[in-house]
Amino acid sequence: MFHKNIKLVLAALIIAFGIYQFTENNIGNGIFLLLFSTIFIFLYFKNEFILLAFLKLRKQDFPGAQKWLSHIKNPETALIKKQQGYFNYLHGLMVSQTNLIEAERYFKKAIALGLSMNQDLALAKLQLAGIAMTRRRKMEATNLLNEAKKLDKHNMLKDQIKMMKEQMKKM
Repeated sequence: MFHKNIKLVLAALIIAFGIYQFTENNIGNGIFLLLFSTIFIFLYFKNEFILLAFLKLRKQDFPGAQKWLSHIKNPETALIKKQQGYFNYLHGLMVSQTNLIEAERYFKKAIALGLSMNQDLALAKLQLAGIAMTRRRKMEATNLLNEAKKLDKHNMLKDQIKMMKEQMKKM
């Protein structure tokens, strides 16, 4: 919706007006404006379109998630580095159903840019391991599976990793 720098400028202006309200003895207005400014600060770090795309993905609505991601123009300038990682991660998840080569490119770029949660990083590496396995790159797939297993602290991907290791033995 807004460029990342515009969000910071709006937050600064709202905070300044909130401080002005405190000096005018309008304490309630000042408190409200300071709380209101936290929305813009939050949206600086968490892009609203990426959040909406994640909500659509939870419902398995891939076209809806793609629609929200298509609202982001020039992700290199409109998003901070971690958001760019999640932008590529989401594209990789959606494209992995149809085009493995493009999905591999998106996942590698997402890992390079960085993902803030270990579970997301583990899933990206698991997806890359699956792609490497389909392209007959057993060593790369093994390394990626081991990295994914290390990152999966809560054992949420335990069954998928186990299944992929069994499939690799058959190769």
